[in-house]
Amino acid sequence: MNDATAHGPSDPGTRPRTQAPPATGGAGEERHSSWLELFFDLIVVAGVGQLAHLLHGDPGPAGLGLYVLLFLAFWNAWVLFTMYANVAGDRARTMMVMAGMFGMAVMAAAVPGVREHNGRAFALAYVLVRLLSSRVWEHRREVIVDLPIAQMGAGLTPWVVSVWVEGHGRYILWAAGLAIDLVSMFTGSAGRVLEQSRKSRERRPRLPPLVPRYADGGHLDERLGLFVLIVLGEAIVQMVDAAGEAVWDRALYGVAIGAFMLLLQFWSLSLRHGTGGVPLLAAGAVPVRIALILHCVVAGSIAALAAALGDSVAFTDAHLPAGARRLMCGAVAVYLVIATVAAPASGRGIRHVLLKEVPALLAVVALGLFAGAWPPAGVIWLLVAAVRWLVPWPRRRARPAAA
Repeated sequence: MNDATAHGPSDPGTRPRTQAPPATGGAGEERHSSWLELFFDLIVVAGVGQLAHLLHGDPGPAGLGLYVLLFLAFWNAWVLFTMYANVAGDRARTMMVMAGMFGMAVMAAAVPGVREHNGRAFALAYVLVRLLSSRVWEHRREVIVDLPIAQMGAGLTPWVVSVWVEGHGRYILWAAGLAIDLVSMFTGSAGRVLEQSRKSRERRPRLPPLVPRYADGGHLDERLGLFVLIVLGEAIVQMVDAAGEAVWDRALYGVAIGAFMLLLQFWSLSLRHGTGGVPLLAAGAVPVRIALILHCVVAGSIAALAAALGDSVAFTDAHLPAGARRLMCGAVAVYLVIATVAAPASGRGIRHVLLKEVPALLAVVALGLFAGAWPPAGVIWLLVAAVRWLVPWPRRRARPAAA
């Protein structure tokens, strides 16, 4: 996911993308996730599991909206530390990363009671994580070009105010803060941060200027893919938990096998035929900040699907509740929308989109709207067929010529 732009050598805020952080394994070797990064990613297991439980049963519009808010906050906190570790490499400060992990653990623990009594704890933990992520960049005197919100704190102000607000007003403030961050991600630039640094240095000449840094694209793709892999694993956990309390009969087998096949198609599209967990996205097809947004939507849709698949296992002998069916089909539809966006950006023509992505998306939407009397197995297997339509068929290997 490259975001390089041609600039003159005299511009201090525009280092070429080729000057990425050095590989952990040495010069010329591809860098992979460190033990610190892998340990930090374990917090995703806890966070996604707690967030998925918000969608069990029939969450309704209010429950779905709360899930979106909390997932965006959790993902935003994760990506800030992920980008820090990506740029810092083996120079990342272990204690700061572990402190961020602890803050995200508090956020995850506060999710079940966020409506009743844990909303303030969730907001305080999020503020702590954001301040820590900003602190690490101040210590390094660097600005991440691909994610300027790491040093833009405007989106944090509504979260601080929400600590003293109760009820729906708190959620409105959270949404405002996240909206500011999203807008900053699209419209913000490292140049603004560097200009602020220049003005600060004029007032305090002893402060060194900020240095622009770029993300290591290959390593970032690996971290984003690991996040999606963890979310897929949470879907399996949800189904296993539900199956442990269900009667094992033919209906259960049909639902369980179909759900596993559906997750297999997601894994193939996101990790075998995609980049950074985004289905059908080619490496370097879009700028880093756009790829991050696509990744967030993909991960959120798979986490929502995990809750719906768990409910489908619990209702194998009856009609799937309307809320669970709509959630399942809606999550798959959102995932396919991202694939429809990524496919043409990755070089697939309009003909491919019209023959592959659009029919699959329309079929999934129709299932969500009109399959009310269908058993869970029937809905799931039709979803499998729709998603399988997008997966590229493996090419046949040419046979070696006869001697």
